[in-house]
Amino acid sequence: MPSNDVRILAQAAVPTAAVGAIAAVVSGVVAGGKGAIGAGVATLIVILFMGIGLYVLQRTAKSLPHLFQAMGLMLYAAQILLLFVFLAAFKNTTLFNPKAFALTLVAGTLAWIAAQTRAHMKSKILYVEPDSGNKPEKSGHSS
Repeated sequence: MPSNDVRILAQAAVPTAAVGAIAAVVSGVVAGGKGAIGAGVATLIVILFMGIGLYVLQRTAKSLPHLFQAMGLMLYAAQILLLFVFLAAFKNTTLFNPKAFALTLVAGTLAWIAAQTRAHMKSKILYVEPDSGNKPEKSGHSS
Protein backbone atom coordinates (compact mmCIF):
# COMPACT_ATOMS: atom_id res chain seq x y z
CA MET A 1 0.00 0.00 0.00
CA PRO A 2 1.46 3.41 -0.92
CA SER A 3 2.17 5.80 1.93
CA ASN A 4 -0.75 8.08 1.02
CA ASP A 5 -3.15 5.14 1.30
CA VAL A 6 -1.71 4.12 4.67
CA ARG A 7 -2.06 7.70 5.88
CA ILE A 8 -5.73 7.80 4.87
CA LEU A 9 -6.29 4.42 6.54
CA ALA A 10 -4.70 5.65 9.76
CA GLN A 11 -6.60 8.95 9.64
CA ALA A 12 -9.86 6.99 9.43
CA ALA A 13 -9.04 4.13 11.81
CA VAL A 14 -7.74 6.22 14.72
CA PRO A 15 -10.89 8.38 15.16
CA THR A 16 -13.04 5.26 14.73
CA ALA A 17 -11.07 3.50 17.46
CA ALA A 18 -11.49 6.56 19.69
CA VAL A 19 -15.25 6.56 19.13
CA GLY A 20 -15.26 2.82 19.87
CA ALA A 21 -13.32 3.33 23.10
CA ILE A 22 -15.76 6.01 24.24
CA ALA A 23 -18.68 3.75 23.28
CA ALA A 24 -17.12 0.86 25.22
CA VAL A 25 -16.82 3.00 28.34
CA VAL A 26 -20.38 4.33 28.03
CA SER A 27 -21.74 0.85 27.24
CA GLY A 28 -19.81 -0.58 30.17
CA VAL A 29 -21.35 1.96 32.53
CA VAL A 30 -24.88 1.55 31.12
CA ALA A 31 -25.01 -2.17 30.29
CA GLY A 32 -22.12 -3.63 32.28
CA GLY A 33 -19.31 -5.82 30.99
CA LYS A 34 -21.37 -7.32 28.17
CA GLY A 35 -22.08 -3.82 26.89
CA ALA A 36 -18.37 -3.02 26.80
CA ILE A 37 -17.66 -6.30 24.99
CA GLY A 38 -20.39 -5.57 22.45
CA ALA A 39 -18.98 -2.11 21.78
CA GLY A 40 -15.47 -3.50 21.43
CA VAL A 41 -16.56 -6.20 18.98
CA ALA A 42 -18.50 -3.65 16.95
CA THR A 43 -15.49 -1.33 16.77
CA LEU A 44 -13.24 -4.14 15.56
CA ILE A 45 -15.78 -5.14 12.91
CA VAL A 46 -16.13 -1.58 11.62
CA ILE A 47 -12.36 -1.09 11.39
CA LEU A 48 -11.91 -4.48 9.73
CA PHE A 49 -14.75 -4.11 7.19
CA MET A 50 -13.99 -0.51 6.31
CA GLY A 51 -10.22 -1.08 6.21
CA ILE A 52 -10.59 -3.99 3.82
CA GLY A 53 -12.99 -1.90 1.73
CA LEU A 54 -10.50 0.96 1.51
CA TYR A 55 -7.75 -1.45 0.51
CA VAL A 56 -9.90 -3.02 -2.22
CA LEU A 57 -10.89 0.39 -3.56
CA GLN A 58 -7.30 1.61 -3.68
CA ARG A 59 -6.21 -1.54 -5.55
CA THR A 60 -9.11 -1.12 -7.97
CA ALA A 61 -8.23 2.52 -8.54
CA LYS A 62 -4.67 1.58 -9.48
CA SER A 63 -5.36 -1.48 -11.63
CA LEU A 64 -8.84 -0.87 -13.07
CA PRO A 65 -9.57 2.86 -12.80
CA HIS A 66 -12.55 2.63 -15.17
CA LEU A 67 -14.32 0.35 -12.64
CA PHE A 68 -13.53 2.45 -9.58
CA GLN A 69 -16.92 4.13 -9.12
CA ALA A 70 -18.94 0.98 -9.78
CA MET A 71 -16.67 -1.00 -7.47
CA GLY A 72 -17.11 1.60 -4.74
CA LEU A 73 -20.88 1.41 -4.95
CA MET A 74 -20.85 -2.38 -5.00
CA LEU A 75 -18.38 -2.56 -2.13
CA TYR A 76 -20.37 -0.24 0.14
CA ALA A 77 -23.57 -2.16 -0.63
CA ALA A 78 -21.79 -5.43 0.20
CA GLN A 79 -20.43 -3.96 3.45
CA ILE A 80 -23.88 -2.82 4.56
CA LEU A 81 -25.33 -6.22 3.65
CA LEU A 82 -22.61 -8.03 5.61
CA LEU A 83 -23.21 -5.78 8.62
CA PHE A 84 -26.93 -6.58 8.49
CA VAL A 85 -26.13 -10.30 8.26
CA PHE A 86 -23.81 -9.99 11.26
CA LEU A 87 -26.46 -8.10 13.22
CA ALA A 88 -29.09 -10.72 12.37
CA ALA A 89 -26.79 -13.59 13.29
CA PHE A 90 -26.00 -12.13 16.72
CA LYS A 91 -29.40 -10.56 17.41
CA ASN A 92 -30.23 -12.83 20.34
CA THR A 93 -26.71 -13.52 21.56
CA THR A 94 -25.72 -13.73 25.20
CA LEU A 95 -22.03 -13.14 24.46
CA PHE A 96 -22.49 -9.36 24.49
CA ASN A 97 -25.18 -6.70 24.66
CA PRO A 98 -26.77 -6.50 21.17
CA LYS A 99 -28.02 -2.92 21.65
CA ALA A 100 -24.58 -1.65 22.63
CA PHE A 101 -23.15 -3.58 19.70
CA ALA A 102 -25.64 -2.13 17.18
CA LEU A 103 -25.32 1.46 18.41
CA THR A 104 -21.53 1.27 18.40
CA LEU A 105 -21.60 -0.25 14.92
CA VAL A 106 -23.61 2.70 13.62
CA ALA A 107 -21.51 5.29 15.49
CA GLY A 108 -18.25 3.67 14.37
CA THR A 109 -19.38 3.51 10.74
CA LEU A 110 -20.38 7.18 10.77
CA ALA A 111 -17.08 8.12 12.42
CA TRP A 112 -15.13 6.14 9.79
CA ILE A 113 -17.00 7.78 6.89
CA ALA A 114 -16.54 11.27 8.34
CA ALA A 115 -12.84 10.71 9.08
CA GLN A 116 -12.17 9.16 5.67
CA THR A 117 -13.96 12.03 3.94
CA ARG A 118 -11.88 14.54 5.90
CA ALA A 119 -8.66 12.64 5.11
CA HIS A 120 -9.42 12.58 1.38
CA MET A 121 -10.29 16.29 1.36
CA LYS A 122 -7.04 17.22 3.10
CA SER A 123 -4.76 14.89 1.13
CA LYS A 124 -2.91 16.11 -1.90
CA ILE A 125 -3.44 13.36 -4.45
CA LEU A 126 -2.10 13.77 -7.95
CA TYR A 127 -4.76 13.65 -10.64
CA VAL A 128 -2.22 12.61 -13.25
CA GLU A 129 0.72 10.40 -12.44
CA PRO A 130 3.87 12.00 -13.84
CA ASP A 131 5.75 9.89 -16.34
CA SER A 132 9.38 10.86 -15.93
CA GLY A 133 10.81 8.37 -18.45
CA ASN A 134 8.95 9.38 -21.60
CA LYS A 135 8.89 12.75 -23.22
CA PRO A 136 5.65 13.82 -24.89
CA GLU A 137 5.52 13.22 -28.61
CA LYS A 138 5.09 16.12 -30.97
CA SER A 139 1.54 16.47 -32.15
CA GLY A 140 2.35 18.16 -35.44
CA HIS A 141 1.43 21.62 -34.26
CA SER A 142 4.06 24.30 -34.60
CA SER A 143 5.00 26.31 -31.56
